[in-house]
Amino acid sequence: MTAEYKVHGDVAVITMTNPPVNGLGYATRVAITQGLAQANDDPAVKAIVITGAGRAFSGGADIKEFGTPKAIAEPNLLSVILAVENSAKPVVAAVHSVAMGGGLELALGCHFRIAAPGANIALPEVKLGLIPGAGGTQRLPRALGVEPALNMIVSGEPVKSELLAQVPGQKLFDRMAASPESLAEEALAFARSVANTPQPFPLVRNLPSRHPLGDAYFQFARNMVKGMAKNLPAPGKCVDAVEASTKKKFDEGMAYERELFMNLMLTPESRALRHLFMAERAASKIADVPEDTPQRAIGKVAVIGAGTMGGGISMNFLNAGIPVTILEMKQEALDRGIAIIRKNYEAQVKKGKLKQDKYEERMSLLKTTLSYDDLKDADLVIEAVFEEMGVKQKVFETLDGLMKPGAILASNTSTLDVDRIASFTKRPEDVVGLHFFSPANVMKLLEVVRGAKTGKDVLATVMNVAKKIRKTAVVSGVCDGFIGNRMIEQYSRQAGFLLDEGATPQQVDRAIEKFGFAMGPFRMGDLAGNDIGWAIRKRRAQERPNMLYSKTADKLCELGRFGQKTGAGWYDYKEGKRDAIASKLVEEMIAEHRKSLGIVPRKIADEEIVQRLVFALVNEGARILEDGIASKASDIDMVYITGYGFPMYRGGPMLYADQVGLFNVVQAMKRFQKNPRDDASFWEPAPLLARLAAEGKTFN
Repeated sequence: MTAEYKVHGDVAVITMTNPPVNGLGYATRVAITQGLAQANDDPAVKAIVITGAGRAFSGGADIKEFGTPKAIAEPNLLSVILAVENSAKPVVAAVHSVAMGGGLELALGCHFRIAAPGANIALPEVKLGLIPGAGGTQRLPRALGVEPALNMIVSGEPVKSELLAQVPGQKLFDRMAASPESLAEEALAFARSVANTPQPFPLVRNLPSRHPLGDAYFQFARNMVKGMAKNLPAPGKCVDAVEASTKKKFDEGMAYERELFMNLMLTPESRALRHLFMAERAASKIADVPEDTPQRAIGKVAVIGAGTMGGGISMNFLNAGIPVTILEMKQEALDRGIAIIRKNYEAQVKKGKLKQDKYEERMSLLKTTLSYDDLKDADLVIEAVFEEMGVKQKVFETLDGLMKPGAILASNTSTLDVDRIASFTKRPEDVVGLHFFSPANVMKLLEVVRGAKTGKDVLATVMNVAKKIRKTAVVSGVCDGFIGNRMIEQYSRQAGFLLDEGATPQQVDRAIEKFGFAMGPFRMGDLAGNDIGWAIRKRRAQERPNMLYSKTADKLCELGRFGQKTGAGWYDYKEGKRDAIASKLVEEMIAEHRKSLGIVPRKIADEEIVQRLVFALVNEGARILEDGIASKASDIDMVYITGYGFPMYRGGPMLYADQVGLFNVVQAMKRFQKNPRDDASFWEPAPLLARLAAEGKTFN
């Protein structure tokens, strides 16, 4: 049963019971309309209350039905709202906890609304590349006022119910309950107080929608949205739809909203955002680790290393209220690391993003030590030491003899073999990779590297911990570089070959940034530190001597140009600034290198640059899927969206390939195979990619 019907004296209560957020799936919609009919047929019932059980009034559409016939089957949400509006007995929405999307649209269709304080109210459809599709753009401006409604619709962000109740002239909430706990009783009392309201009952659709500045306001809104939401059509269409509420009759506005909604559903941008919405939820599910797998308690965390990564990792746990002990070998390094943590928090306080008492509370959870003995009671220990296997070995051998039974031993390695790291202990089932991305206190991605012997309870525990520290966790198998860095190696190789053939760092960066990446490969290298990639290439040269690379990156590092931290990398930098300035020295170095190879530079189109970089990711991603390193293509997309700056509106490399068409991707790769300066063997399409393309199928 997805909606419960009960009569309390002369008031019928319809309670949505579709956990976790009372999604408005087909069965729930049917149950609501049946409840309305039953209440209207019962002469003893004088009024009706609609509410939700548990943690939400309603979070809107049921994501389990996305893309299925049930999502639009009658009664659809528009039909349910029409049934509510046409009820012969007054209907009160008792709103609490969460009322978002279709849930808010349902409440707006009721005759009256009472809300509990603390409820999150939102129309978040714009985050899926859509506009509200069941009257949200037409009713919310009438109930709340055009300007606050448009702000909510364009941002998609939730606003607390008590704040909305304070908007001058608002008709969104007729009454605020004293508390969430008293809402049920107050809703019954309110329903009885309006039971004898003469028909016609008040309807939001009959309220006026206008803005005093009219066209001037909407032009201003369009200009603001255009600057903030480039490459995404939905925010601009939100403005169009809300403007229609001020210029068209209600039914005409509804038809216009529906037309815009359906058109947006077909856009690649909306498909990408909906894909990522589902992919984020799918990433947390591991096929052979049931949701009820027992978890280990994580009350205390230890971090080894107070450098950039160690400090950032520690902040994640402090932010979540989990005590952290940081270990360093020297007091000077420890003091420097703690000073950076303080500086980061103080900057947040100065900007008003963090209250002083919260800052002090977080710092009170932090302990420091120069002794491993002070870590022995930790439930989870994360090493963030130098990326060298010998260093890792010493750390894990020490931890193995020190940490209590059941403690989880995690490595923040970005490329090294987690199974080998686990072999340095007598408890490999307790070892897992937790690859945070820099800056670790900001970046959302956490690669959870599953070793051959990592316990299922360890996996379940760290996935839950990731949620607590607000990370998007994606599980990877063990290989050199895991998902993200294994793919980025091929991307970087192509960037190097492009320099050899005639491109400049600026042209490559500009082309890929125009495609939508947050940063091109050479700007990214300067930010991360070119010496890091140099060290990895040296290791790989020993392990894989036949792998082809451009030598330009090595020559850059031989000049000591490691990036922003040295004031010079692929670009020049002025002290204290991050602006990338084209470097004459680097251009001369690249030209000299080409000359030594006998290469005559050619003009390279931006389209070729983008295809070689992105399709390199796609082909390696296909191999990663074949190897079982990633369990699904959407996991790869999540890694690249949340960790590598791939444009959200393109949905990640694997979905982008699907949208281009895998046949077209393979044809482009065959062209690249003929390039004498490229690695022809790499451009042999991965068997999975070749098979899917031949069968007309997709990754997702």
